[in-house]
Amino acid sequence: MHVVNISHTGEKQTFIQPTSLKDPKLEKLKQALVYWINSTLKAEHIVVQSLEEDLYDGLVLHHLLSRLAGVHVSVADIALTSLAQIRKLGLILEQLDKRLGLQDGSRIKWNVKLIHNKDLLATIHLLVAMVRAFQPELDLPQNVTVEVVVVEVSFSLSFSRAILHFVNQNMSSMGLQVADMDTQFADGVILLLLIGQLEGFCVPLCHFNLTPVSPSEMLHNVTLALDLLNDTGLQVSSVDPQGEEMTHTHTLLTQHTHSAVLATE
Repeated sequence: MHVVNISHTGEKQTFIQPTSLKDPKLEKLKQALVYWINSTLKAEHIVVQSLEEDLYDGLVLHHLLSRLAGVHVSVADIALTSLAQIRKLGLILEQLDKRLGLQDGSRIKWNVKLIHNKDLLATIHLLVAMVRAFQPELDLPQNVTVEVVVVEVSFSLSFSRAILHFVNQNMSSMGLQVADMDTQFADGVILLLLIGQLEGFCVPLCHFNLTPVSPSEMLHNVTLALDLLNDTGLQVSSVDPQGEEMTHTHTLLTQHTHSAVLATE
């Protein structure tokens, strides 16, 4: 899978391949973890339905920490703002890491930012570690492995020949060539066509402006491109179509694909 990523300078992001999200073993592991959480917190009338949507604010993790390790962190039960949630998560994860014997940061596969950003991979790693530490007798699905993509983004002062070659190689069948990443990507047209080429579908011309002339038409194209990237499984929902990230199209993208082991024998 080819990944087109728009992000901040020097940042690495890890995403589960969309095909792996449909893996029956991964689905069984997710269901087992949800069942474990709900069984553990049944007396507290807490019901979890989604690992991504229900754990990011720290409430469920706080109750699990209290129930399993007897540790109660002095924080509000419900944190309404992002800042309050991040602060709460920081205190909870600090205590959890101690109980899990993982105070060496290099060995930890989760952090406050990842959990708060609803990162499924990090959330599962954390929950599996908690099960192994607090309820090792629990029978989780074995040998669950998913394919992940690690995207490294670093700023380049000059246009990257490698990226230009990659873009032009994929656009050549349409008779298009990119010479200036900044100007030719600014209106969203090339980006939309490139996404279609990489993902194997055609974006209907009626859905975007092939020759945009106004800022609103360009914004429409870029917004549509970001929506398509989100639909393919690449999490760019935090990117503002009008923001500074969209001006840095001359970035150097390095993609690595490898397997992440979530549960083993």
